[in-house]
Formats: sequence, structure tokens, C-alpha cells
Amino acid sequence: MATTTEITEERVLETLRTVKFPGLTRDIVSFGFVKDVAVGGGNVSFRLEITTDSPRAAEEIKRDATEKLRSLPGVNAVTIRMDTQQPGAQPFRPAVGVPPPQANILQEVRFKVAVASGKGGVGKSTVAANLALALAKVGKKVGLMDSDIYGPSQQMMMGIDEKPYVNQSDQIVPIERYGVKVMSLGFLMDVDQPVIWRGPMVMKAVEQFLQDVAWGPLDFLLIDLPPGTGDAQLTLTQKIHLSGAVIVTTPQDVSLIDARKGLAMFQKVNVPVLGIVENMSYYVCPKCGNREEIFKHGGGRRTAEQLKVPFLGEIPLDPKVAVGGDAGQPIVAAAPDSAVTASYLRIAEEIGRQLGA
Repeated sequence: MATTTEITEERVLETLRTVKFPGLTRDIVSFGFVKDVAVGGGNVSFRLEITTDSPRAAEEIKRDATEKLRSLPGVNAVTIRMDTQQPGAQPFRPAVGVPPPQANILQEVRFKVAVASGKGGVGKSTVAANLALALAKVGKKVGLMDSDIYGPSQQMMMGIDEKPYVNQSDQIVPIERYGVKVMSLGFLMDVDQPVIWRGPMVMKAVEQFLQDVAWGPLDFLLIDLPPGTGDAQLTLTQKIHLSGAVIVTTPQDVSLIDARKGLAMFQKVNVPVLGIVENMSYYVCPKCGNREEIFKHGGGRRTAEQLKVPFLGEIPLDPKVAVGGDAGQPIVAAAPDSAVTASYLRIAEEIGRQLGA
């Protein structure tokens, strides 16, 4: 029977479950990073198998794990072997029966840009859809990947009700709308069916959208992420080199707090933050021209200045945005001369300028 000071593999794993991947909400054990745990004579050893673009994140994990294990009574020494690789490289040990991912995913896509938010309800998917249309409007070849696995909405926003087909290369062919290639889990499931998936299933779905979809040559692939910092975000940073991330927020303080968390997550994994977009920034009465700041104003710009990242712009509140989204007509297509469309075009141009597109 184990004494209170006896170290077991179960106790080691329990302790390592308190070690989070920097900037994310999941621990390194549930992510599957911990391998080959061995204990004996007060010594603990294991291997950390991590895919990351950030050596600093890997070292932070190693340091945190070492400190927590050393604090356990009965532990005399901790030995951690680090196996790190760059995103998109071949995995160390592919699971039996699972084909390994391609070594060079999305080779024909120049820029991969994540559209993210720290919380739901800020209009992230609406921003992603209209930003995709704005980039297409200025002459770019654009794809839109709906990775909001728990609440896919791009099929509705883009007015798509047909199903994609599989080509002769066994790849899913994305559906084109408004000059944008679109892929969403919503194409493949009942609109009223809830998505109740564990983390590994989410990660596998995102991986399939990256390597099993025939995106073809693109200037931009916009990736609409789920809110928060979890499995889909980690999968992206492990599988591909993201060109950058756009953080969507609204002016309220609670949204800005969560936006900071999302921004910190991308910085931790070495993904450039292209900037912050303040959605629903203000409302202009179409009859009298009076401007109302319904949800406060300017918080996005202040947050960008405090965190030393670009402020990409303000998107005004307009009822046509919601009406167009429900009807499958994003406002950039439905109202090309509107102030909202002008805001999206300015943001698209700024993103292109930053990336050299």
C-alpha cells in the first residue's frame, strides 16, 4: 500500500494536470503531451512531446512542471526530456490506424489568419464573414474556414444550404459564395443537432478541415475560431504556421477583459496579433444622423494601445448586419455603400498592408 510520501505514476499525472499550456485552459496531460512516465526511488522522469512555434512556451511548461513535482513530498529529482517540433511537421508517433497529417499543410495558401474572441456574443463570426468578403472585394482569393465547432454559423451567414462533395483525391470541395470558398461543420450536420464533443474530437475536426479540404491557391484563409482559448486554438497553432490573429471585441469592459485573454494566448504561442477590431462600436440614426454610443466606445482602441498591438478599426452597429446575416447576405454584399462596409474595407486593407499582401 502506498504511503503518503510514496510517489506513483497516478500521483505524478494528477500533479501534471495542474500544468496548463501557456495562454490556454487545458492541461498538458489532457492534451496528450506527457509520455513515458517513470517513477522510482524518489525520482520522476517523463518526456514532453510538444508541437509549438514558441520555445518560450515549451520552457514555461517544463519549468512549471518541474516546480510542481519538486514540491511533492518524496520527490528527490525530476528529469524531463523535451521533444519539440514546429507546426506542420510530421508527428513523433502517429496513432495506430490514423493516417499522419501532411508535412506541409495549406502550401497554396499565402496567409492564414485566425479571427478570435475571448468570449461569445461579440459578433466574431459576423466579422469573419464580412472581412472575407471585404478581402475578396479588393481582389484577393479568399477562403473562410468555420472552426467554431460548437456553434457553426457560416453556412447560414453565407446563405449556403447545399452539401459539399468529395473530389477524386478524396478531398472535400469547399462551397463558393460571394467569391469566397467556405467550409463549415454546419454543411455536414443537421442544423438543429447540438455538437457535444470532447476535446480530441474537436481537434480532429479542425485537423480535417486543414488537410482534407481542397482549398486550392488562396491569398487568405480566414479561420473563424470558437470563443475562448481551448482545443481548436491549440490544434491550429500545432498544425500550421498562422500568419496572424485578429481579436474581435465590443466596447464593454467585460468583453475587453476577455479580449486581453485571447490576445495573451496568441502571444504565448508566438502568433502575431494583427490587431483588435471593436465591433458594435456606435450607432448612427439613419433619419437624424445622431450618433449614439450604446455599448460605450473606444475600449478597443485603449486596449490596443495598452497592449501595444494595432487597432484595426471600429465597426458601427447597424440593424442591416443582423438582417443580412439571417438572410445569408453579409452586409458587405447586401449594402456595399454602407458605413459598415466601408469599415470592413479599411480593416481588410490594413490587414493586407501588415502582411504585405
